[in-house]
Amino acid sequence: MKLIRQKVKPVSLFLTIFMLLMSVPYQSALAAMVGTETVIDIARGHEARDYVNSILVREDVQAVFIAQGINPREAKARIDSLSDAEVVRLADQIEQLPAGGDIGVISVLVIILLVVLILKLI
Repeated sequence: MKLIRQKVKPVSLFLTIFMLLMSVPYQSALAAMVGTETVIDIARGHEARDYVNSILVREDVQAVFIAQGINPREAKARIDSLSDAEVVRLADQIEQLPAGGDIGVISVLVIILLVVLILKLI
């Protein structure tokens, strides 16, 4: 009987410590369904960020930055610090710009020039 107590005591002490260590860091896992819109928004954010970064690396865009006194590296750092929603909004605004850049200004100047020529001919 004494032999059994001598063998059981260390084993029971080990099991007690082991069970306490297993139960202390226990934390329930929280899980929820991820909606399709969330996945699409995340993917749209990554696509928009890639699109804006592809525009930033173009030489003509960097030349405009330098002409305006903006460091291209600083502009890239600021773009990287934007949230996904802000990058998506920026990409949408870039996509809505006319392909020629200042085509609206050029069109107005051509129309004014034509009006002046017509008035001089009359």
